[in-house]
Amino acid sequence: MVAKGKKVLSFDPRKDDLDDIAAVVIGPSGNLRAPSMKLGKSWLVGFNEEAYTRQFG
Repeated sequence: MVAKGKKVLSFDPRKDDLDDIAAVVIGPSGNLRAPSMKLGKSWLVGFNEEAYTRQFG
C-alpha cells in the first residue's frame, strides 16, 4: 500500500509494472518515502491515518 495524500494506492508486484510502483514509492532523495515499514510480505509506504488504523487498529 502506498499512501499519497488522502489517496491510498495498492500494488501487486507480480501483476503491476515495477516502474509504476517505483514512481510512487521513491521520494525526491532517491530513497523510499517515509515512513516506510514492512508488515509480513507487505509494505506500507507513506502516511495515511485511515490506512494505519486499518493495519494496526
